[in-house]
Amino acid sequence: MRDYELTFIIRILPSDEEVNQAIDQVISYIELGDNGVVKSVDRKLFGRRRLAYQVNGQREGHYVLIRAAIQPEHIDELETELKLSDSVLRYLLVREEGEVKQPA
Repeated sequence: MRDYELTFIIRILPSDEEVNQAIDQVISYIELGDNGVVKSVDRKLFGRRRLAYQVNGQREGHYVLIRAAIQPEHIDELETELKLSDSVLRYLLVREEGEVKQPA
């Protein structure tokens, strides 16, 4: 597994409960099977912010940062799920810098 940072923007939803459900859905995409382990979720780092430009009719969004260890083979499937999600406006998945462990 490799360490990744996933930053994503969730559309403005009517209640905090719905926002939390959308975040939990993204977490479930990461942890699908044994393909990933979420290390931390920062729901309040950026919080609700105005977007630089309108995205799918939205002028604001909730920014969320997740750090996770994910199997590299699972990345394509994860990105597909994020693209198809109705609540995720945009996302950025970046591999964290560090030592890559090679199989023995």
